[in-house]
Amino acid sequence: MITKEPQPDGKHVRVIFELPSSIWAERVNLVGDFNDWDTTADEMRQSRADGAWRITLTLPTGCEYQFRYLVNGRDWHNDWHADRYASNRYGTDNSVVKT
Repeated sequence: MITKEPQPDGKHVRVIFELPSSIWAERVNLVGDFNDWDTTADEMRQSRADGAWRITLTLPTGCEYQFRYLVNGRDWHNDWHADRYASNRYGTDNSVVKT
């Protein structure tokens, strides 16, 4: 799930990326255009309250970013609440978030 909150400066959007607690994982990373597809850069945290995996990024407005979730360093997942999807060179789709 993706939640967007425009920032007071009008130039940025706070984007909360979330995976449900039903995803069993030791580690989940958010990987995409915003971090040059670095598989270790943005590690999500699991909430003690509800078990959901979350990370918050502040991104410039008016942009589109392709991304995926990397679970346990080997399993790729899409966000089924993404703004759209884009084909990638591996024959699968990437999730896309529009700011």
